Amino acid sequence: MALGSDRKIYSRAVATRVLVVDDDPTVSNVVSAYLTKAGYDARVVADGVLALEVWQQWKPSVVVLDVMLPGLSGLDVLRRMRAADDSAAVIMLSARGEEEDRLVGLEVGADDYVVKPFSPRELTLRVQAMLRREERLGGVDLTPTKLTAGPITVDTAARSAYLSGAELSLTHREFDLLAFLAAHPGKAYTKAELLRRVWGWDFGDSSTVTVHVRRLREKIEVDPSDPQLVLTVPRTGYRFAGVAE
Repeated sequence: MALGSDRKIYSRAVATRVLVVDDDPTVSNVVSAYLTKAGYDARVVADGVLALEVWQQWKPSVVVLDVMLPGLSGLDVLRRMRAADDSAAVIMLSARGEEEDRLVGLEVGADDYVVKPFSPRELTLRVQAMLRREERLGGVDLTPTKLTAGPITVDTAARSAYLSGAELSLTHREFDLLAFLAAHPGKAYTKAELLRRVWGWDFGDSSTVTVHVRRLREKIEVDPSDPQLVLTVPRTGYRFAGVAE
């Protein structure tokens, strides 16, 4: 993984904190070098226990997290982060590329899953895409700041959502997905379109969308196995069933 000279792809990066957690210095040092070159404030740690300490104190916007770590596994680190309602975007790294392994990471709360060996340039682009998404809220118009679709109310300024008046406990990504779908009721989107509009990616694993839709349904549907709000459109993708007000 040699450090290249593609400075033009990094021109919009800002000094945002990115925590890289990997016990293999040949991986973490190169990733850190790419991120630093892109203008990010990158910090490297090599074990899960220290990763939690640094995350709590340093408050990074993005965490690049290896699954296999000494002390505490990457999945356990992620579980503790999400239990604390952490909003940091998390990219899991793993040498295991089977679909089931990816789904486990996504179910625990990862935003993306990258299989080793990987291109550090591509990883940097994924970090950039995540941060662009945070800036634009997946393309959702922020004026007015409140929108209602069926029993769902979304306040984009406060980043809060309600189901029949009761506040929902959503992850950052679940909120973005719900806000986008609720802002476009009745319109069907493919998984690729949702990856682009909500995640800000022009590439990625479509199972990311599948898992997040399933997790969202578990929080907003009376019966997640028979959804009435986020509907599956055969051979297309998903649409929100409510009517915008």
